[in-house]
Amino acid sequence: MIQSIDYYAVAPLLILVLTAGAVLLLDAFLPRKPYARPLLGAVTLTGVLGALGMVVAQAVRDGGPMRTFCVPAGLPGPARAGIGALDIGTLGSGPGGPGGAASALCSFVVDDFTLVFAGLALAAGVVVVLLSMAELSSGDVPVGEWYFLLLCTLVGAVALPASRDLVMLVVALELVSLPVFALTALRRYDGRSSEAAVKLFLVSVVSTAVMLFGVSLLYGMTGTVYLDRLAQVLRGPVAEPMAISGPDAYASVLQIAYDLPPVLIVAVVLVIAGFGFKVAAVPFHAWAGDVYQGAPIPVAALLSVISKAAGFAGLILILVAALRGQIAVWAPLVAIIAALTMTVGNLLALRQRHAVRLLAWSSVAQSGYILAPLGVRDDEAVSASIAYLVFYAAMNLGAFAVVMLVSRRGARGGLDDYRGLAFRNPAAGLALAFFLICLAGLPPGLAGLFAKVVVFRELVDGGGAWLALVMAANTVVGLYYYVAWAARIFTPVPVTEGAGAPAAVGGAPAGVGAPSAVGEDPTGAGVPSAVGEVPTGAGVPSAVGGRAGGGRAGWVPVGVAIVLAGVVAVVFSIAPQVVLDLLPEGLIASG
Repeated sequence: MIQSIDYYAVAPLLILVLTAGAVLLLDAFLPRKPYARPLLGAVTLTGVLGALGMVVAQAVRDGGPMRTFCVPAGLPGPARAGIGALDIGTLGSGPGGPGGAASALCSFVVDDFTLVFAGLALAAGVVVVLLSMAELSSGDVPVGEWYFLLLCTLVGAVALPASRDLVMLVVALELVSLPVFALTALRRYDGRSSEAAVKLFLVSVVSTAVMLFGVSLLYGMTGTVYLDRLAQVLRGPVAEPMAISGPDAYASVLQIAYDLPPVLIVAVVLVIAGFGFKVAAVPFHAWAGDVYQGAPIPVAALLSVISKAAGFAGLILILVAALRGQIAVWAPLVAIIAALTMTVGNLLALRQRHAVRLLAWSSVAQSGYILAPLGVRDDEAVSASIAYLVFYAAMNLGAFAVVMLVSRRGARGGLDDYRGLAFRNPAAGLALAFFLICLAGLPPGLAGLFAKVVVFRELVDGGGAWLALVMAANTVVGLYYYVAWAARIFTPVPVTEGAGAPAAVGGAPAGVGAPSAVGEDPTGAGVPSAVGEVPTGAGVPSAVGGRAGGGRAGWVPVGVAIVLAGVVAVVFSIAPQVVLDLLPEGLIASG
């Protein structure tokens, strides 16, 4: 059997793959000159922008969803399956009827759901690439490998929402996850990064094993990997007489009807648990704080937005496209997980005194808000989850970009390092305060407020009033640590602390004799910033994670990233309908 390929449908993936290959070749053959690093960054950024442009072109085209890698209509299914075999030709639900083009089962579908998630991943990828340019400007990270791995992650993030069979779904999800291990550990001689990479690897392996077990049970019960056909089988009779013949047929049917529900419940629980690890939902969240803090800031931003978006895309596809008929089983479970996630995430964020760890646990709480609409039995709840995810992405990426800017001055990463930031660097201080207010859902950061209103409305309309009350209480808890951090930004630094670490954070370099942060060299003579580190002159690593100094080449991309995230957040605050209009009804195409 030869499957035709719609190259226009897979064009964004091809652009990213070709760019990744070009980056590897350029890194291998370019001379080790100062222009090599910015050139590779520019090539990567061009490729991501090209893929994003192709996604936009696909979104504005006329016509229905694009499908490729399809099984021909009328191809018979397996002769025997756990709950009966169905003829693929009888499952057509779109135009054309049985035997028509719409009745074919396809592994790759470009519909509204795919375009929204692909656009989100690539737009976030632009910001992550800009942050990576700053991260790589110091010269202690292999640049070619970094950009190659980053592009591979984006390939998986774009392919995953288009996946319409279980095999491709798992492969795309692993393509998102696997490169992140290496990205986390690429900062050499940094024990914290290595520890974070190992923790992330172990958690991801366990989550993949759990999810594969659930996926294998689904396949064993239905005899198909296609999400549409899986939904058709599970929505039909418990067993088909044609699957079992002979005198024992009736007894066999009764036995299957008796055994199937527990197996199906186990499969659903395992699949939700596997994706729960990916999106850091409670009780699968313990890895988030250490991994976010130990990873380079661009990787932490990637985990908080791109990896999380990919995890939610896979979870929504499984639950809505494949297991819609079992909503009575998984909706209460998802609602409980959402309530626990937002509560535990906010309570842990309250105790944090490190900026990245606070954003990590805040990200866990935000996962609870995104999950909440999936816990009610409402067809429009998916749109509410996706809308919240889009709003959250702009706000969170902006916050990470400002943290990246501050960390390049060698700050220790504590919240006290941001005290008085608005006076030392007004642009950075105001930007960070705006992003925090947006995350809190307070004016003038109306983007976060609109996101929460959309979720509240769906919860109430869908009969999840108790979950709406839990979310309201958690929103109040979240206000405390967001506002407390924002208040530090506008708090003047006492004169007695003027020579300490916070005084130079985010602004001009500290003067001679007044170090700007613990571990920095006030004389510029190249004194090591921490025990065991090698003096490198300009751009000496700080004691914890950051990098002191940094030339213009490192500052400019971070500033551009902050501006981009800020503009998007302002647009979302002024015109939230821009996001809501991107989410028409019937996001996930059938067939």
